[in-house]
Amino acid sequence: MDDLFRTPESAISKICKKMRIVKPNGRGMDFNFEGMVLDRVAHDEALVDLARSRGADYLVGKRVKRVEGDTVALSNGETIRGRVIVGAGGHNDPIRKRHWDERSLNIPVKFSLKDGEHSDALELHFGSVAPGGYAWVFPKDSGSNIGLGIQRGMSKGRSLEEYANDFIERFEGEESFRGAGYLPMSGTIRTFVKGNYLLVGDSAGMVLPSNGAGITIAMIGGRIAGQVISEHINNGTDLKEYEKRWESQMGNVMRNSKRSFSIGSMMFRFPDWILNIAFNPLTKGIIWRAVTCRRLFWIF
Repeated sequence: MDDLFRTPESAISKICKKMRIVKPNGRGMDFNFEGMVLDRVAHDEALVDLARSRGADYLVGKRVKRVEGDTVALSNGETIRGRVIVGAGGHNDPIRKRHWDERSLNIPVKFSLKDGEHSDALELHFGSVAPGGYAWVFPKDSGSNIGLGIQRGMSKGRSLEEYANDFIERFEGEESFRGAGYLPMSGTIRTFVKGNYLLVGDSAGMVLPSNGAGITIAMIGGRIAGQVISEHINNGTDLKEYEKRWESQMGNVMRNSKRSFSIGSMMFRFPDWILNIAFNPLTKGIIWRAVTCRRLFWIF
């Protein structure tokens, strides 16, 4: 992973040394964990600069209308042709929508950036506070990212907005930004390659369902895709090699994460008092293995 982490120091908002799993009753279980909380604007700007330094062009304000064959049609009437076309437009990617019919479970999320000090750890809150998902508090250099995601099928008729407001308003501080989006939480789709089209990142489901991690996972997928595309153009390597290398590097991690998410989705249908009992020192190791995408049970 080290060669992928090219984030400048200025884009790292905070380094946290522990993660806290918070039960519905508010009691937390702490785990040693080194987490990097980013300033996403600075981080993304650095990635843009890095890509431009390697020859990438950015066409801003020109939405992709459709992709047919080797041609990309833009909203201003221009067309671009490519031997390989990559869909990296998230869960709503136009290539994915037009050329893939596989559905993903897209969990809606809302978050707020608030000033103040709210936690000394990366916090994940479970239970009725965020049915079928979790709420979070991620401390930054100044303030925190506070939000949650839910499964609508478990929300008992309440809206995401209601759940988000209830949780976010627990924490004091001036709100500087509020955002929303979707996370594909059913794991990777069956195939990332169709003809000369490739999908990467959220458009390919490259988000770990058990913890919602997507940045590093998408970076791994993007690196593999870039290497295979280069080899395809220069040496004729089959683009399907992308899927084989992904399976070799990330297949087990993704399967473990999907399995943990499925078990969690069943558990989170239980009332809070049962979860308060289930999250205890005896199950702490299993919970941590689920969050970090390892096999839940193992033999030494």
